[in-house]
Amino acid sequence: MGLRNTVAVLGVAALAAAGCGGSSGGSGDTIELTIAQNAIAGGKNAAAADFVANWVIPKFEAAEKAKGKDVKVKFVPSGVDDEQYKTKLSLDLKSGKGADVIDIDGIWAGEFAEAGYIKPLSDLVGAAADKWDGWQQIPESVQGLATFNGKKYALPIGTDGRLLYFNKTLFQKAGLPADWQPKSWQEILDAGAKLKTAGIPTPIQINAGTAMGEATSMQGVLPLLAGAGGEVQKDGKWTGASQPLKDALGLYQKIYGGSGLGDPKLQQEAKGRDKSFAEFAEGKIGILMEGDYFWRGVINPKDGVAKMADRDQTVGYALIPAIEPGKGLRGQDFVSMSGGALRAVNPNSKHPQEAFELAAFTLSPDALKEETKNGNVRITPRTDVNKEILSGEPLLSFISDKVLPLTAYRPPVAVYPQVSAALQEATAEVVGGKTPDQAAADYQQKLEGLVGGAGNIAS
Repeated sequence: MGLRNTVAVLGVAALAAAGCGGSSGGSGDTIELTIAQNAIAGGKNAAAADFVANWVIPKFEAAEKAKGKDVKVKFVPSGVDDEQYKTKLSLDLKSGKGADVIDIDGIWAGEFAEAGYIKPLSDLVGAAADKWDGWQQIPESVQGLATFNGKKYALPIGTDGRLLYFNKTLFQKAGLPADWQPKSWQEILDAGAKLKTAGIPTPIQINAGTAMGEATSMQGVLPLLAGAGGEVQKDGKWTGASQPLKDALGLYQKIYGGSGLGDPKLQQEAKGRDKSFAEFAEGKIGILMEGDYFWRGVINPKDGVAKMADRDQTVGYALIPAIEPGKGLRGQDFVSMSGGALRAVNPNSKHPQEAFELAAFTLSPDALKEETKNGNVRITPRTDVNKEILSGEPLLSFISDKVLPLTAYRPPVAVYPQVSAALQEATAEVVGGKTPDQAAADYQQKLEGLVGGAGNIAS
C-alpha cells in the first residue's frame, strides 16, 4: 500500500562495521555519515539505490566541500521484506545504532516516536529544522504525515491520494457525462443505478472485507468515514460506533446488500482486489475507488498488471465526495486518504546537523527532479517540483493540485493495524448481511479490547 515504485519506504539499519552511533566518526575534520534505505542495486527499489549512490552522495559531498566541510557519505544498501526491515530497524535504534539518515513508513511515526526511536527535528538540530525552505512548498496536509503530537519528526518523502475512477465508455452507454464529478454519495448511487440499467456487470466497486486487507481500509472505509465527517482517531480518542461510521457502513449496505450495484462475492475472494483490477480493465466495472497506484501500476498501458491500451482515452477520474456537500471531514465537500514515507535524522547520530542537511538535500528541487527522471515520475511532497515534473501527467497533477490539499492520513500509532483489521471486519459483516448498526456495535466492542477500554473511545 501507499508509495509503490517510489523511493524506499522503510528505515535502515546501521552497518555493524560502523559501530555504535550514527556514523563512524573519523579522524581530523572529516565528517562521516551513513544513509541507508531498503533498496539495493539490481534488486528491491533499485532506482532509489542507484540515485543515492550515484547522484546524491557525490553532489552532497561537493556542496558541503564548497561550504568548507569535508563530508564523506556512505550508502548502506538492503533489500528485504518490509516487516523484517522494520523489526531490524527497531532493534538497531533501541540499542543506539542505526544510520544517520533513516527512512520510515509514515504509519510508523507515532510508534517510533513514543518508543524514543525518533525525536522531533527541532530537538536534534534546533532552528534549522523549522527554517528549512522546503516546508513552504509542502501542503499542510502533507506535513501532517511527518507530525506527531504537534511536532515534526521527519521530512516527508512523498505521498499519494485516493479518488474515483470511472469508465467513460460505459458511462456513455449509460447516458452519464464524461466529465462526471459526483457531489454526494447519492450521486454515486444514482450513477451506479444507471450503469446497472445499461447492463454493466458491476456498476460500483468499493473495497470491503478482510481478504483485501489494508486496501479495504485505505480504498474503502477510511475515505467513506472521512466523507461522513469522521476519522478513525481524533485528539487521542478512537472513533467507535459513531454516526459517521454507521453512515459509511450504510453506503456499503446500499452497494452490496442486494441492490446489484456491487459484487459482494468479489469482496470475499482471496484474490478479489486483483480480480477487480482485471474486471475494470475488461470494461466490467463502471466506478472504482482506488489510489494513484491503480493508474500508474495497474492499468498502465505499457507495463501495468492489468494493462489498458486505451487508458488515457477511456478512464476518467473524480474526487471522492462527502456524504453531502460540506459534511465531510473538516467541513469539506470532498475527501481523500493518503499514505507516504518519511526521512528522519537518527537521534543516535554523532553529526545531527550534517545528517539533517543530507536529508534536506535529498528533497531539494534539483534532487527530486533528478530522481523522477527517466520514467520514475511520482508525486513528490513539494508543490513547486510537482508543478514542473507532473506537467505531462494529468492524473498525478490532479492529485497534487486537487487531492493533497484535502487529504487525511492514518493515525501513526502501534495499535492502528489491529484497529484497521477490525474496521475491515465491520465491512465484511455488512457485505455478509448484518445491518450497519450491528456491525458498528461489533466494531466498538472489538475496539474497546484493543485500545484499553471505553474510556479511550468517542462515539
